[in-house]
Amino acid sequence: MKILIHTCCAPCLIHPYDLFTGRGYEVVPYFYNPNIHPFREYRERYFAALDYASEKNMELRAGPYEMERFIAETSPCAGDRCECCYRMRLERSAAEARALGIEEYSTTLLVSPYQDQGQIEGAGQAAAKRHGVMFAFEDMSPGYRESVRISREAGMYRQKYCGCIYSEKERYQKSDPPRR
Repeated sequence: MKILIHTCCAPCLIHPYDLFTGRGYEVVPYFYNPNIHPFREYRERYFAALDYASEKNMELRAGPYEMERFIAETSPCAGDRCECCYRMRLERSAAEARALGIEEYSTTLLVSPYQDQGQIEGAGQAAAKRHGVMFAFEDMSPGYRESVRISREAGMYRQKYCGCIYSEKERYQKSDPPRR
């Protein structure tokens, strides 16, 4: 049994990898994250995921870095930008699972307690239906703290925001204009 796991970053892959391999699955990580900005942040996360996959003897598959597409598709979404982002990434992941002949997929986004589980489930199920695969929805946020601990002990690259330009602004802009 194989399962494709949409992978946002290495630390969030730890728990799903353990969970699904413990259930007898072969995990196929898929890194598709056009939302991550700037490119150096994208590169850091990609290489951390690549290193973790290599350590676990997995081949990390990766989609293209389509930052311009992300901005074009999420800009009109205003307050629903996360839902648009989930939809975009899970649509591509479901298509990748189908292309690889993998019948089931999930996402590391389900590990974070900061992500909207309902929106992720909705986007994942809709994409699964369109591509003829199954979306393995499970609230994996109980494994978040353990993943944080393991990733810190391993010296893994850990990001400080979800990745998109909008969340970067929310994370770092405390006033307008900025104060010294």
